[in-house]
Amino acid sequence: MPITEKWAYLDHAAVGPLSMPAAAALRNYADEAEHEGDTVWPTWAGRVESLRQAFAELLHAETDEVCFVPNTSAGINLVAEGFPWQSGDSVVIPDGEFPSNLYPWQNQASRGVEVRIVPRRDGRVEPDDVFDHVDDSTRMISLSWVGYASGFRADLEAIVQRAHAEGVLVFLDAIQGLGVFDLDLQKIDVDFLAADGHKWLLGPEGFGVAVIRKRHLERLRCCSVGWNSVRNTFNYADPKLDLRRTAARFEPGSANMSAAAALGASVAMFHTIRQTHGPNAIGDRVLGLATELDDRLRAIGLPTQMPGKRQHRSGIVTFGVPGQDPAAVRNRAFEQGCVVSCRGGGIRAGVHAYNDSSDLERLVDAVVST
Repeated sequence: MPITEKWAYLDHAAVGPLSMPAAAALRNYADEAEHEGDTVWPTWAGRVESLRQAFAELLHAETDEVCFVPNTSAGINLVAEGFPWQSGDSVVIPDGEFPSNLYPWQNQASRGVEVRIVPRRDGRVEPDDVFDHVDDSTRMISLSWVGYASGFRADLEAIVQRAHAEGVLVFLDAIQGLGVFDLDLQKIDVDFLAADGHKWLLGPEGFGVAVIRKRHLERLRCCSVGWNSVRNTFNYADPKLDLRRTAARFEPGSANMSAAAALGASVAMFHTIRQTHGPNAIGDRVLGLATELDDRLRAIGLPTQMPGKRQHRSGIVTFGVPGQDPAAVRNRAFEQGCVVSCRGGGIRAGVHAYNDSSDLERLVDAVVST
């Protein structure tokens, strides 16, 4: 991670820096495009399919359930707009979600869909609170795996099992957890998922992944179709609207080949680490560093929002500095070579596995400096 040569970079919950493999893949793509044009298009298309397989392995899903989207918002809209809502249906979401997991559902009001907001308890999403808002009209629960401001990691297994027992589907905004924590969709059977690659996966902006389980493929209307949505993709002379039998039907046109190459290189790096050190190695490292930062901040008397139980923690640590504007603290940290954001009424640090104690120390020093 070349970013470490200059910055204590603790802003992965916003936009992560490119990994070295991702940056190299971008440069290689630019060189190919400049000198070879579309003579190497089959190679680029092969990289897209390799990335599809890599995400299927990462998520323990089937390759045919994986499709690519420009961003998480597009993945959420894919389901919100395509689902066969009936007037009187409801969708349940926690309070304090990032707007991308609110607006697409609210946008279904014209179709008679009610959005029910579940209050959080000090940033926590409690399953009992969620299901207090579920009734016979509820078709979907949509939630973030990790809260973008609170850093609270939801108990997905409990929520999904209970939802399915009550005939309710689950959509997961996975962007703040994917790449850090292991998610086995064979064990935690979420119905739909979307995430972008530019945060914890250390890829470029503008390229993300969605998962549509096979059992729901025909249930969603394909609202945006194009030449790439159909089975006989390259039959331009005699086109027939015969949709692919896979989630790739939701990819209507040309892929962002440069971003796919870069994200593919970064995901390959994650796979290597997981294969070498185990599927929980990255998450354990992140939790260790985040807990260390939380301890350091509490030791100097600062309030933090870190959940008490380890299974609900993440790489996000949001804290306050009494009497100081969060933006002023963020700017002071920036001047001292430390990158954080302002979220949730405080200062948000997003700690990744390649960070170390010196990065945390630089942030604490910036916070206490006058």
